[in-house]
Amino acid sequence: MSRLTDHRTIGFGYLLLSLLAVLIGTLLSLAMRAHLAWPNWPLPLHGPILPEEYLALVTMHGTLMLFFVLTVAPQSGFSNLILPAQIGSRHMAFPRLNALGLYLTALALFTLLAAFFVPGGAPIGGWTAYPPLSETALAGPGQGLGMDLWLASIAIFSIASTLSSINTLTTILKLRCEGMTWQRLPLTVWGWFTAALLSVLAFSVLLAALLLLFCDRHLHSAFFLPAQDLVNGVLLQHHGDGSPLLWLHLFWFFGHPEVYIAILPGMGLTSMVIANFAHRRVFAYRLMIATTLLIGFLGILVWGHHMFVAGLNPFAGTAFSISTMAIAIPASAKVLSWLATLWRSRPTLSTPMLFALGFVSLFITGGITGPILAQPILDEYLHNTFFVVAHFHLIMAMAGIFGLFCAIYYWAPLLFHRTLSEPLGKLHFWATILGAYSTFLPMHFTGLAGEPRHYAQLSGVAGPATDLLQSTLPLQRHITASAIFLVCAQLPFLLNLILSLRRPAQHLDNPWQATTMEWAPNALTPHPTEDQTIVYREPCHYSDSGKEFLTQWSTASTFSPEPE
Repeated sequence: MSRLTDHRTIGFGYLLLSLLAVLIGTLLSLAMRAHLAWPNWPLPLHGPILPEEYLALVTMHGTLMLFFVLTVAPQSGFSNLILPAQIGSRHMAFPRLNALGLYLTALALFTLLAAFFVPGGAPIGGWTAYPPLSETALAGPGQGLGMDLWLASIAIFSIASTLSSINTLTTILKLRCEGMTWQRLPLTVWGWFTAALLSVLAFSVLLAALLLLFCDRHLHSAFFLPAQDLVNGVLLQHHGDGSPLLWLHLFWFFGHPEVYIAILPGMGLTSMVIANFAHRRVFAYRLMIATTLLIGFLGILVWGHHMFVAGLNPFAGTAFSISTMAIAIPASAKVLSWLATLWRSRPTLSTPMLFALGFVSLFITGGITGPILAQPILDEYLHNTFFVVAHFHLIMAMAGIFGLFCAIYYWAPLLFHRTLSEPLGKLHFWATILGAYSTFLPMHFTGLAGEPRHYAQLSGVAGPATDLLQSTLPLQRHITASAIFLVCAQLPFLLNLILSLRRPAQHLDNPWQATTMEWAPNALTPHPTEDQTIVYREPCHYSDSGKEFLTQWSTASTFSPEPE
């Protein structure tokens, strides 16, 4: 196997693409926050941000973060780096297909970034690209070539994600080592497995929707266009009688599973890390497997709650409301398992454990507002406000990012052959969780006040509503200051990474006393000389006192007697 098709090289390639995307996406978000707090402040070398430029920032920020960070890093990046070793394999199932997925993802990212430099600039239709405004260049700057590049980028990304997911599924199905039964798979693998199943379904539907939208734009079809449409004062006649509602169905059939594609790997890792550092078995291990699959299954049935304000049949709204609340049952079961695993334990509060606990905290805080938005009557008011922005940033963005940091700190000895500094890591954790809550919790209050999501500024129209929104301006400035603090809170992590990589590499033999297969001797060696690894038990096999543990590869059948 060449180095270009080695799964570790490909995994690091995915992480580098995500790093580039998160840097650009973060800069875009800071520009948005600065404009909301100080609408007339001119950007250096640019001048004031125009409303259409603000919409372009919203579109590109959401696209970069959702697709190229929260999808690529946990699902494609870390699965390539860790998944084969966790199931006792030495490689992924299809190395060339795996490499092709990476190259297509890179092509998709650079195609998207090219939209900044074409005439008209980046698209302004939001990352959801709702028609009919995404159907015609008349809708505004960026809706011409910039929108075409957005469609091409996401179409290429959909193909790349599908290829990567097929590779992941095949690897788990076919390359598990001897003794690695389904019930012995780590919960991290179950997270990757379920997310890959969702990816194949969701991105296939999204790709079809993108192709239909492209046909409407350039081949004079009318899948999403009504017979007549008024755009910027121009009455458009179409050869057909399509419906923008069809796009919403197709897009959100992808969009809601995407939430779980981003967060399920983090759920699995959190379960394993909490058990590891609490020196406990995962409470209700088989139930945790079932809840992972159930979350994935229900995740593809609840897309309609994004459409409560789109004119759905009331009976359909009730069905989607019930299914949305039902998904809280397996999610709550996971939280209870995490708490039960920690109950009366004395966990080691190392940096990976802190980020795992931060994941739990953010998941609970963000999830509490989910049942609120699942009520059609409440969603009618809150749907297009910053309340929704606060909800999905806490439960998806921040929880997902905490899962990524947990993975980096936990697997650093395997990825870099070095441990990261604990003092810097703990500083990074406390600063980040403080910044996350200080930034996104206040958005609930601005949303309750009625602040709309996509408005470039809150002034310009006289009336009681404007006066109310203007009263939230001090809170806006607090959110902006907190967002700047949150970005600065990542500097200890970058310093930690740089200083650690400058140190000589070490051979670290299972520093966390972990039990899963990636920590086995020579687990990451491509061509080992020893016999094939055999799995003898489930992971997280700790004694009742927590002082002893048995790894999955250990031949011992029982714990040694503990001294009295």
